Amino acid sequence: MKLSIADMRRNYTRDGLLESQAADDPIAQFGTWFSQAVDVEPNEPNAMMLATVDADGQPHLRTLLLKGFDERGFVFFTNYQSAKGEQLLAHPRAAITFWWHDLERQVRIEGSVEQVSGEESDSYYHSRPLGSRLGAWTSPQSQVISGRDVLEQRLAAVEATYADTPPPRPPHWGGFRLVPQMVEFWQGRPSRLHDRLRYCLEGGNWRRERLAP
Repeated sequence: MKLSIADMRRNYTRDGLLESQAADDPIAQFGTWFSQAVDVEPNEPNAMMLATVDADGQPHLRTLLLKGFDERGFVFFTNYQSAKGEQLLAHPRAAITFWWHDLERQVRIEGSVEQVSGEESDSYYHSRPLGSRLGAWTSPQSQVISGRDVLEQRLAAVEATYADTPPPRPPHWGGFRLVPQMVEFWQGRPSRLHDRLRYCLEGGNWRRERLAP
């Protein structure tokens, strides 16, 4: 018997999230949950959905990888001339969401966006595998191309250019930091009575509150 989409459901029973269990600071709480996700999730626990908006107010959503976080915010890297790069530069606000299936957890983060320093972008760029560094020079990200052969030809040219020297970071490639103003932690619970703790930044201090599921 084929199961319809309407009948697809899972009862979440793994864990709970009470105020007594949660940190006062959302970055500390994220660090705890992220460490647990690294131990449990089989594939890329740093994968996240990034939402941006264009000049017409149209939201755009895609998956990419978190590359660092601390008390300043959450860092990721991209081509500044890509669709998301241009949207973030023009409208520097965004939202990211993490979904950790095996832990039955979700984290939503909203806030302003800023470019990271050139030094920070350089440091991460030079830590990447050579193929990824060359790829940053090769791909005109988000632009229409006529076929796969365009990328292969461009890559061959980039490889020839940097055959005898390490490629520098492209000026159009670097990092963004999402500076959080809201962080919500969602823990699945039975009967859809999930735990939701939201942290909101007010006057430089974090206020924590519980939301109904």
